[in-house]
Amino acid sequence: MKRSLVLAGGGMRVAWQAGVVRALAEEGLHFDHVDGTSGGILTAGMLLSGVSPEDMCRNWSGVNVRDFGSALPPGDYVKGPWSLPAIGDADGLLGKVFPALGINDGEIRRRAALPGAVEGTFNVAEFTAKRCHAIDARDVDAELMAAGMSLPIFLTPLRRDGKIWTDAVWIRDANVAEALRREADEVWLIWCIGNTDYWGDGPLEQYVHMIEMSAMGALLADFDAAAAAGRDFILHVVRPENPLPLDPEFYLDRIDADTLIGMGYRDARSYLKAMTAEGLPKDASCTAMVEPPPGIRFTERLHGRAGNQGGGEEVRLTLTVTLPLDGSGAPAGLTGFIDHAPFGPRIFLAGGRVDARGESVTYRASVHAGGAWHRLAVARVFHDDPGPDAWDDTRRAHLTVGSLLDVPVTMGLGDAAALIASVEPAGVHGPADRAAVVAAVAAGGVREAFRRYR
Repeated sequence: MKRSLVLAGGGMRVAWQAGVVRALAEEGLHFDHVDGTSGGILTAGMLLSGVSPEDMCRNWSGVNVRDFGSALPPGDYVKGPWSLPAIGDADGLLGKVFPALGINDGEIRRRAALPGAVEGTFNVAEFTAKRCHAIDARDVDAELMAAGMSLPIFLTPLRRDGKIWTDAVWIRDANVAEALRREADEVWLIWCIGNTDYWGDGPLEQYVHMIEMSAMGALLADFDAAAAAGRDFILHVVRPENPLPLDPEFYLDRIDADTLIGMGYRDARSYLKAMTAEGLPKDASCTAMVEPPPGIRFTERLHGRAGNQGGGEEVRLTLTVTLPLDGSGAPAGLTGFIDHAPFGPRIFLAGGRVDARGESVTYRASVHAGGAWHRLAVARVFHDDPGPDAWDDTRRAHLTVGSLLDVPVTMGLGDAAALIASVEPAGVHGPADRAAVVAAVAAGGVREAFRRYR
């Protein structure tokens, strides 16, 4: 059976895909062909450069998202908005983002030429001919890869040999047709583009909606073409349950790469747990998401030492919690990871949930460590002492990981300050909804948010 990994776009948010790839690798899945479009070019570029899934996650932590664009020559801005080529150019991608992620076009070409190599393709739009080219990994170069991520308005296109190359998103944002052309029997589509019935106002929301329509339209056309040709294949899709935060939230530090990676790992593990051998129907339902209820998202960082069980090694636990505030009954979200040297590379949480009873809150999840699955629990108590927010009363917790760890963990003052700074509205659209959530949190703090969630 030939298996293709089709990596759709999603802007800078494709850090999420690194968590997905990590989970698929742990599951022992091997791919004979890897295809990347738009932001998915980053994930494909890392894989085809030989970057391991663990290093993919680690490398994303070192990326400065402001390097995704770089300034044009000053003279271009003097022309005024109606003659501006774009907001920036791809020099930041080429000179900073690609190296930080470990993407090396020379290594991609070298590895692609080896016997039995994984096949690779990168989708780039040739504006001159108005068509998408799936450029083989043996022929690709860094400039073409960057051009494939140069979204119109935001980054200038590549002009080369009388042709203009740009992001393929308006033609397609995931090339299932190329996977089938290369005789894939099983396609794993990694999708982080929104697909809900929500229609928002304003230029940013509607620019994103245009991308969603183009992406889904092309994907459905691929399905229809395969059906018309009698081409059968198994389809698996990993996608978020709720749309991911848009790129501006990443750019403004309202969410970070580590959190997105944790979400990707969670979403992949959720699909792997529920999947069937037959896969999914080849229609719009395969990428469908639901709009989340309004709530807050925050990140907690806790530290401890494992004592004799782990040779006194430090345990660092990072948890991102999403709490709905509208009484909808929707479950809280929990993602995160553990850094503990005896475990090896960073361990991500799967199947996270929040149990809140009285003053007690317990975070529960599963983690894969030492080749086996273990139950994780982080138990803490939110004391209802007088005062606006008595952080010292709630900074202590207890971490257990199966029989591997049983250790107290604490939140330092710096961690508490970082937690407060990390509180962000979630599941909201527009300034008014955002302000309403901010006001609700300001009135009672995180403890009140847990009380309302209960």
